[in-house]
Amino acid sequence: MRKALIICLLIPLAVGGLAALFTMGSMEHFAALEQPPLSPPGWVFPVAWTVLYLLMGLASFLVWKSAAPPAQKKRALTLYGVQLAVNFVWPLLFFRAGLYGFALIWLVLLLVLVIETAIAFDRIDKRAAWLLAPYLAWLVFAAYLNVGVWLLNR
Repeated sequence: MRKALIICLLIPLAVGGLAALFTMGSMEHFAALEQPPLSPPGWVFPVAWTVLYLLMGLASFLVWKSAAPPAQKKRALTLYGVQLAVNFVWPLLFFRAGLYGFALIWLVLLLVLVIETAIAFDRIDKRAAWLLAPYLAWLVFAAYLNVGVWLLNR
């Protein structure tokens, strides 16, 4: 079980780390953009995402180790994997490509997928769904920031 937990924690951290690697150098450009009110300092993003990825990984572990029917677990974990893939692409669109409008549409897709994942997780283990709540809150905040950057820097 310990090995499975470590793998579940490492998967989202690796996805986030890879996205960070592909967007390296973009944060300086982002910092130079006009920011909406409540924009946090740059150091907050990697800290927040690390915590969120760990919570996601723990949630996926709870679902994986549950006694739920295999088909139900497979559906929930497939949704989790899809949202993680969509999550990976968003910083590439926003930071790397500077496609703020399209990144916002992509972020709405991500929000829908995370809500669907949380619902699927809730049917298996309520704790797993609650572990995704901070992620959902952060995505709503990220959408606010995305809209602000898009509108202020057109």
